[in-house]
Amino acid sequence: MSLSRRSFVEGATAAALGAALPGSLVPVHPDRLGRIGIQLYTVRNALEADFAGTLQRLAAIGYQDVEFAWNRGGSPAGTRQLLHDLGLRAPAAHLEVTDFEAGWDATVTAARALGAEYLVLAWIDADQRRTLDDYHHWAERFNACGRKARDAGFRFAYHNHAAELSPIDGQVPYDLLLANTDPDTVGFEMDIYWVLEGGGSPLAYFARWPGRFPLLHVKGRAADGAMVDVGAGRVDWAAIFARRAEAGVKHLFVEHDEPADPLASAAASYRYLRHLRFKDAS
Repeated sequence: MSLSRRSFVEGATAAALGAALPGSLVPVHPDRLGRIGIQLYTVRNALEADFAGTLQRLAAIGYQDVEFAWNRGGSPAGTRQLLHDLGLRAPAAHLEVTDFEAGWDATVTAARALGAEYLVLAWIDADQRRTLDDYHHWAERFNACGRKARDAGFRFAYHNHAAELSPIDGQVPYDLLLANTDPDTVGFEMDIYWVLEGGGSPLAYFARWPGRFPLLHVKGRAADGAMVDVGAGRVDWAAIFARRAEAGVKHLFVEHDEPADPLASAAASYRYLRHLRFKDAS
């Protein structure tokens, strides 16, 4: 059964978080990537059919990190043990706003049990982000979430879509969120595809807001705007990763929202990134 992103992310509480060890896992070498991760929304249907087997296949491809958006693999302890057995870590998990507010106690309990590091708000509902006042309100909520996450031993981040790049009354909401949140407690998971789709420049954001993007979603974009495997489109990945230190990148996750063959897509993107070389601009 095909799942929407909302149904995939919903329920991302105790079983959705995965295990992680702290610290940067990306800049191992100056001219190539270290650990490469994948957002599990890419393989959501395969996970539903065979949770453990799908994770095993991702590990066999070469992935070392995963980012959960949903998990029906069992208890948090069982999930952590499975990841450990496969040589995988889960540095981040997508959550919804209730997980940071009314459901915070349950989130903390699970995250502590599993060793999660980054807790990511995956989206803002469209009816709650129509005006600049809405976004100012969200900036305040992000700051509150960031403080709570820090106090509990985690890091908070927000994942964008294209809507945050569409100006409202002459102002770009993404810029508003960056300007009105605390750099010490609020990070951003930049989705490269959606920034480009919204007409933004990842490199310009890295330069204007250095250190604010500890997480990246890595997904390809063709000239016509189609989402494609990493390396198959027009994104200059070498230029982006050459500036990863400036951006503050700690972890990256491959993603494709609707691949024809999810595991083949995951493999193609991994191969491209593993062989990518670039000149470090940091």
